[in-house]
Amino acid sequence: MLKIVTKILVFSFFFTVMGGYSIATEKGVVTYEKDVKKVISEKCLFCHGSNSPTIDEFDKDKDGFKKKMKGPRMDTYQNLVIFVNGKDAGAVMRRLDDGKNTKDGKPGNMYQNLGKADNERAKNLEVIKKWVSNWTLKRKKELTKDELKAIKAIEK
Repeated sequence: MLKIVTKILVFSFFFTVMGGYSIATEKGVVTYEKDVKKVISEKCLFCHGSNSPTIDEFDKDKDGFKKKMKGPRMDTYQNLVIFVNGKDAGAVMRRLDDGKNTKDGKPGNMYQNLGKADNERAKNLEVIKKWVSNWTLKRKKELTKDELKAIKAIEK
């Protein structure tokens, strides 16, 4: 009897886990690996790729790196998430925003790089917004703990 109950529990657990995974996939949960990495690779790595400086290196010579068309490195999840909910939280959102969240209506300085046409930019921005979950233009020091926790930025 105990073996039967154990088997039932194991099967129930397995199907619950698989069902949860399936539901997350079906609901279109946006992750870095599945969705965001492609946008970043295609649209951002020319200036923010593996040959770019870390944020600490960039901060030491911003003007020099800008002249070389090199921004802070964002070629991996770890490098990108610093600008989403790390020490420079909100930076990605401020720079990629389409201007619909600002008082003056001006888009961020990197919005244009999200695509060649308005529809492509809007589509790529929507992917990143869904990934972040709590789209905010605030800087790290302005964010509450709850606002930081609301930023999802799921890796896988």
